[in-house]
Amino acid sequence: MKLIYGRNGVSGMAGNNKMQFTDEQRKAIQLKKRNLLVSASAGTGKTAVLTERIMELLLDSDNRTDIDEMVIVTFTRAAAAEMRGRIEEKLNERLSLGKNTEHIKKQIALLPHAQITTIDSLCLNILREYFLYNRP
Repeated sequence: MKLIYGRNGVSGMAGNNKMQFTDEQRKAIQLKKRNLLVSASAGTGKTAVLTERIMELLLDSDNRTDIDEMVIVTFTRAAAAEMRGRIEEKLNERLSLGKNTEHIKKQIALLPHAQITTIDSLCLNILREYFLYNRP
């Protein structure tokens, strides 16, 4: 699925300090059991949408996923670092609420091992891990 939304896709902050997402962004966050490509111009809230989607998947009580089972690809190292930081921040926020603490602690522990990376780094890791095993 390719979800494209236009410039200024994030409508801002509400009084409760929560991001207000557009209908298209909310669809991307809540879509289940499908891979998703979010393609949009700079400054439209891609990182916020993907961070929320990741949190939804991590905390889905029906089908929990661990962060180290995901592949999260961005275009720049800075974006990957920002994404990792936002996920860690949100996990810590959830931990402070006192619900699902064991699962959240596990995700925080797994976060350094998560594949949150650029496409070139992901490809390099795949080559490093599997190239020698497939040689005759």
